[in-house]
Amino acid sequence: MSWTNELYKVYEDNCGSDADGVQLLPVSHSTQNAQIELTVNDKGEFVTARTVDKAEAVTIIPVTEDSGARSSGISPMPFADKLVYIAGDYKNFASGKRVDNSGYYSAYMEQLKRWAESEFSHPAVRAVYSYLEKGCIMQDLVKCGVMKCDASTGKLTEKDKIAGILQEDSFVRFRVEYLNDIDRENATWKDKSLYESFISFNQSIMVNKQLCYATGKVLPVTYKHPAKIRNSGDKAKLISSNDESGFTYRGRFKGKEEALSVSYDFSQKMHNALKWLLTKQGFNLGSLSITVWASAMQPVPNIMADSSVCYMDEFPDEDFAPDTEAIHAELVRKIITGYKRDYSPGAKVMIMGVDAATTGRLSVSMYSELENSAFFENIQKWHNETAWTRFDAKKSRPVVKDFSLYEIAKCAFGTEQGDRIECKQELMSETVLRLIPCVTEGRPIPKDIVSALCHKASNPLAYDNVYNHRTVLETACGMVRKYNTKNGGIIAMGYDPNETDRSYLYGCLLAAADAAESSAYDKEDRGKRITNARRYWNSFSAHPCRTWKVIEERLQPYINKLGAKSIRYEKLIQEIMGKMTMEAFNDDSPLESAYLLGYSHFMSKIYTSDKNDTAENEED
Repeated sequence: MSWTNELYKVYEDNCGSDADGVQLLPVSHSTQNAQIELTVNDKGEFVTARTVDKAEAVTIIPVTEDSGARSSGISPMPFADKLVYIAGDYKNFASGKRVDNSGYYSAYMEQLKRWAESEFSHPAVRAVYSYLEKGCIMQDLVKCGVMKCDASTGKLTEKDKIAGILQEDSFVRFRVEYLNDIDRENATWKDKSLYESFISFNQSIMVNKQLCYATGKVLPVTYKHPAKIRNSGDKAKLISSNDESGFTYRGRFKGKEEALSVSYDFSQKMHNALKWLLTKQGFNLGSLSITVWASAMQPVPNIMADSSVCYMDEFPDEDFAPDTEAIHAELVRKIITGYKRDYSPGAKVMIMGVDAATTGRLSVSMYSELENSAFFENIQKWHNETAWTRFDAKKSRPVVKDFSLYEIAKCAFGTEQGDRIECKQELMSETVLRLIPCVTEGRPIPKDIVSALCHKASNPLAYDNVYNHRTVLETACGMVRKYNTKNGGIIAMGYDPNETDRSYLYGCLLAAADAAESSAYDKEDRGKRITNARRYWNSFSAHPCRTWKVIEERLQPYINKLGAKSIRYEKLIQEIMGKMTMEAFNDDSPLESAYLLGYSHFMSKIYTSDKNDTAENEED
């Protein structure tokens, strides 16, 4: 099925849902941020009014085909709307350029009257119409102190804004107090009977019926599709046909009717389902919005995060973290098994991303459908094959952990900004989009991302914060490990004493020199001073033989300072060099990415050995 059909199915299966406090919008309804809430009784008499806090401003409103897509001209909303549409006394108080609102007000009142007098009328509609017909809303809002006027002119002040909006541009929602029906919902934006009333009324006035390309049925069609897909202020649309001057379709179709014909009902349900999914379980990266859902709306794991996000549900103990590859793999298996229990054979998982293409236009950046078995298998494989031994600063020990897509993107293409690594939003979005298929479809990780990580890891002097470089190095090792699996190779997570690869062994040498010099520092200097191994790291990766001689020469004073402890590091260096042939050692060509793995492995080996020695000394 296409993404449009899958979204339509989501709507049909979840119509009326209010899951996680996010309501799936009814057909012919949208959302708007309200600045003013005005209360009338069911006789159409003013009761009170108040400003609306931003936290509760999002309001569900009925919309017509025209008002739901309005950008200019006069297109009144059917019920709640801006003051310029609903205020009969607007010109007496407005101070802006648009003072005469007679065209807006009359269009609004005429439309509201048709609904109020129709067979699909509603008590709230009749009450609001009766009140607004008096033409005194601005006066009432000023009297109760919601709006402020200049004492000298009697006009609304421009300095007094409501939620950052000019007073005269405020959007008003209504609350209706029912004197003889106290059980009826008085917040009109929550009243389901009002939703149904407008849906029926709106259907009765739609007469333009044509073939719907989505359903194959002759139905009322629309060429004005909803906006506000990513958020309530989003003006961009996925489907639009308002190109009456450029004629994008010229040469292929006679008009927009042939280019695309979609029924109003299908468009509303499909768009509302997408809004619901993005709000309920979407991820936002700047203008990019991504959502993942299952065919029966079963829980779906967070494809953007590392697996430790899920660990916390299984192991609430904050000190817990897997310290071996086997424990990590078993945890991932348990997590994935827990999700799979809710899925029936043949159930699908959909992944969709939308982003701004041009001003006012959205594009589908990615869309894929996967059988649930393949989806979960690929996620489990991703977490297992990208895991790496990482140093956890909070726990002060190494743990086995994989990586979030945000972390990979930041480390590959970001720069250090203060204490953190930050990446440009556009680059972050682009990289995450490229990584998602690696997680969900099992595709190989792009080579340029791995190369960028290795390049960053080879330049520790670009980071003032040692922790930041360590994070980049660990991420590079994890992605090199993953990249290697595409050729059937498996990289162990711990030091391999039988490895004879030149690059790997040179990386071990770099780690031994780094650890030896650092251990010779005074306690207060450790973590602050830059070792010669780190200072010459970048040169070492390009010319290892030549640069090692420099590092080794500059390491000697620190070896001498260690005294008896120096024997340990000298033995480690000799052990590594003993595994290299003279030809391999004298090869001064650039090192391959395996040198980063060697460095990381050997540093972990040294750390573990130091920790064990300390524990033995404490026991003695």
